[in-house]
Amino acid sequence: MIGLALLAEVALLALLAACSTPPVQVHAQRPFPDKLSAWNLFVGDMSVLKPNEGVVPYGLNSPLFTDYADKLRTVYVPPGQPAAYDPAAPFDFPVGSVLTKTFAYGALAPGAVGEGTRLVETRLLVHTAEGWVGLPYVWDADRKDATLTLAGATIPMTIPTPAGPRQIAYGVPNANQCKGCHESHGRTMSPIGPTARNLNRDDPYAEGSQLARWVALGLLTGAPEAAAAPRAAAWDDPASGSVDARARAYLDVHCAHCHNPDGPGNTSGLLLGADVAEPRLLGRCKAPVAAGKASGGLRYDVVPGDPDASILVHRMASAEPDVMMPELGRSLVHEEGVALIRAWVAEMEGGCAAQP
Repeated sequence: MIGLALLAEVALLALLAACSTPPVQVHAQRPFPDKLSAWNLFVGDMSVLKPNEGVVPYGLNSPLFTDYADKLRTVYVPPGQPAAYDPAAPFDFPVGSVLTKTFAYGALAPGAVGEGTRLVETRLLVHTAEGWVGLPYVWDADRKDATLTLAGATIPMTIPTPAGPRQIAYGVPNANQCKGCHESHGRTMSPIGPTARNLNRDDPYAEGSQLARWVALGLLTGAPEAAAAPRAAAWDDPASGSVDARARAYLDVHCAHCHNPDGPGNTSGLLLGADVAEPRLLGRCKAPVAAGKASGGLRYDVVPGDPDASILVHRMASAEPDVMMPELGRSLVHEEGVALIRAWVAEMEGGCAAQP
C-alpha cells in the first residue's frame, strides 16, 4: 500500500509540475511586451531556449546568411488552427501564429544551448488581426532574457568564421528594416522562409519528414506526401542537387523576397524566384535598369561563362552599403555563397553580344 501511495504522490507532483508551466501568451496588439519571456515561448531557464508546449523547432533547406550566425527557428500556431499548405507561396498562418528566429554564435540546440554560446537576438514575426508584425528582442549580457529593441541596434563583436575570427558591427534591424524584406508593394508583411520547397526535408529534430511532422502536430493542413511536394536543394550540399539547383535555391531565399513581381526590386527587371524560367529575367545578358557605382562599370547583370563581368556577382561580393546585395542582413561577404553563384555563372554557355 505504501508503494501505491508513493506512486500516486509522484504522479500527482508530475501533473502539478506540468500544469505549472504557463501556456504561450500571444500579444496581438500594441504595446508589445518589453521582455521576450512575457510571450512564454521558451520555458525554464531562458538561456537554454527550451520551447514551450506547442512551440516547434524547425529547419530550412537553404537558410538566409547573416554574418555566419547560427539560428534556431520555431513556429507556434493557435491550437486547432493549422496553417494552410501552399505549394509555392509561404503557408497561410492563422492570426495568433508566432514565428521566432534566434541568432547566436555557438551551440544552439533547442533546450540545450551551450554555456559558451553568445545569444544575440530573437526576432518574432507575429500574425495580429492587423497583419504580421516584426519584433526584434536583443539578449541581455547575462542571457536571462531579451529586451524589445524596436529602434534596432549595432553591436560590435568578434565572431567565428570559416576564415577565422572577424570583428563586425552586427546589425539588429529596426521595424522599418523588417518591412524592407517582409513587405510587398501591397504594404502587407508576410513570412519568407516557411515555404513547401524550403521546409520539405528530413526533419532535423525528429525521425522522418518535416512536413509530415507539421501535419501530425496540427501545425499544417492540406499538405501532400513529402514526395509530392516541391523540395529546394540545400545550397551548401552538393548531394542535394546540381550547381544550378543549389544556386537557384540560394538566390530564391536571399533575393526573391525583393526581386519578385510584387516586391520592391521588381523595377530592376531582375526576378530571382524559384519559379522563374526566362533566362533574361534571371539577368542573362540583361543591362541594368539604373547604372552607376553599384554596377561596377559592368554591362550586364549576368554574363554567361564570365562571373567577373556579371553585376550580380559583383554586388554579392561587395560589403559596401551602396553596392552590396542583399542590402540588409549582413556586414560581411558570404564567401561560400558567392563562390556558388560564381560557379553557376561560369558553367553557363553563350556569352553576351557586345553593345554597340
